Amino acid sequence: MTIYYVNSATGSDRNGGTDQKSAFATLSKVESLGLKPGDSVLLAKGSVFNEQFDIKHSGTETAPIKIGSYGTGAAPVIHSGGDGIHSLYASNIVIENLKISNTGGAAIYGGDVTNWTVRNVEIAKSGMSQDAGAVTFRNSKNVTIEDSKISDVKGDGFWIEKVAVVKLLNNTVTSANGSTADAMQVNDSSNVLIKGNHLDQTHADSPKGVIVLVRATDAVVEDNVLTGGGFGISALAGKTVAIRDNDISGYHGYSWSFAVGLGDQGSARDYDISGNHIHDGAWGVAVSGATGSNYSLTNIKVHDNVFDDLTQAALKVDRPASGSFTNNTIETGVKATSISPAIIDAHTFSVSNNHTVANVETTLASTETKAAATTEPAVDSAVVAVHDNLKILTDADAARHGNLLENDSSDNDTLVLRRFGDETVGKHGLTVTGEYGVIHVDQEGNYAYTLDDTKLPDHGDHNGYVSESFSYGTDDGTSHHGDANTLTVFIHADGVLS
Repeated sequence: MTIYYVNSATGSDRNGGTDQKSAFATLSKVESLGLKPGDSVLLAKGSVFNEQFDIKHSGTETAPIKIGSYGTGAAPVIHSGGDGIHSLYASNIVIENLKISNTGGAAIYGGDVTNWTVRNVEIAKSGMSQDAGAVTFRNSKNVTIEDSKISDVKGDGFWIEKVAVVKLLNNTVTSANGSTADAMQVNDSSNVLIKGNHLDQTHADSPKGVIVLVRATDAVVEDNVLTGGGFGISALAGKTVAIRDNDISGYHGYSWSFAVGLGDQGSARDYDISGNHIHDGAWGVAVSGATGSNYSLTNIKVHDNVFDDLTQAALKVDRPASGSFTNNTIETGVKATSISPAIIDAHTFSVSNNHTVANVETTLASTETKAAATTEPAVDSAVVAVHDNLKILTDADAARHGNLLENDSSDNDTLVLRRFGDETVGKHGLTVTGEYGVIHVDQEGNYAYTLDDTKLPDHGDHNGYVSESFSYGTDDGTSHHGDANTLTVFIHADGVLS
């Protein structure tokens, strides 16, 4: 397991590349190495690489190949006339803490890959050829993309096609531009989770929308904020699809614009559409389809949603379908349903127990107040973090181990290390290069600090010490965060620990 360093400003491809003072200069040099499981490639912050980075080798599940960054300052940037990062057939890859911009193709392209994680990657102005999504995965398995930002790209923000097990978590897409562009498109994929994303097509020049799901199987779309576009979620066809607890608004431009639509490109079965706040648009939920289509639309349940400020009905059903529209809240002035007479006569789509209110915001606020009054107040699970110190000698060559959380506490007796420095600690941990050494941490708070004595200043008689500090953040496994704290490493050059 080797760490390779790449610095476009100070490196040289004639160097060995295994420490910061002998960093490589180019990504093409890294491509020639034959990376092995557990290897890491760290790009110097502040570096700019004008080349496509091809990942040709695979890690293992327990020892993935990692592409990340080191140092201080702005994230390293990859520019390319082709793709930013490109890979075929590689497995067990982690890409994190980078920026990719001004690429002709995709910022990240993976085809026939397995077990990829992309996290905390910023993407801007990719897809100048308009032929690809900013992040594209095809014919792959186990792909997770999280905590990443995509802005002002040409083509879809995400293009996911024929991927088994895909998680798109806590990402931001702002303005995916182009005549066929959506913020996020997922085609012919299974076990899909789209959660916690903020997708905004308000100022995009695309006539399309925010999320497209085509022929999805076992998909969950929840807790997202979706704004703008010609539609919110177009779940055109699929089976076992849950669309819940999303905020969908600002979808305008067409008489057919909808917050949630299905039935236009295939059969749809077992849809649960619930808990969404749908507002400032045209149609609410559209159970529809292309003229002349004979797709099967069965067991479509639309319940416990809130609809307000719509120019059309909260529910539209104009193709043969079975399902129900129940227990929804609809603001006065919004038509509740628009259901074709033939479907009404067939008694296959029931409507019951829906509520009309004069003002949605007032009603919701009242409901929340009543709920709070009848429920025991939640105990804030406080997290207390205590400052940590590590004292080492300059002659201590081995890594020094400790745990950042052993002196911290929380009310529920659970602690997780979430951030270290300015980066997120993922499930595989995080390696950070400091001023005098390298430290690796994991989510359980364990750390290993290895001193690099070549970085120490010349103290003459070595009377004294130097130090460096790392900030970290914890939580209790939920949303209760503790105060940020620090680990300070004291490096004594006089051979005495005081």
